Amino acid sequence: MRLRVLLVVVLSVIPRLGLANDFPTQARVEFVLGCMEDHGGQSYDTLYPCVCVIDKIAERMTYKEYEHADTMSVMITTPGERGGAFRDAPGARKEVRNLRRIREEAERVCSAGQKKSG
Repeated sequence: MRLRVLLVVVLSVIPRLGLANDFPTQARVEFVLGCMEDHGGQSYDTLYPCVCVIDKIAERMTYKEYEHADTMSVMITTPGERGGAFRDAPGARKEVRNLRRIREEAERVCSAGQKKSG
């Protein structure tokens, strides 16, 4: 019985480990640099929370899911007919909302205890 419980626990953890490691290093670096720029520039005060945010996102989404939702979030804002193809794509708005929700949650968790400049 213990072996079964252990096996179930191990098998349930393995897929989650894969998610966190499925983001390419370059994608993580690009995210962190953009995040740091959005939050006051390159410093240790912005580095650690931004690294934390991408790690939290990677725990909740595969890189393929993230990449698609992130691309859709940019393309949906394209004005006119060109943007219409993205705005009207099935599930696009739902994917974008999901990514925003995950990112907002990650930012809340990762900024806890951080000094606020101002």
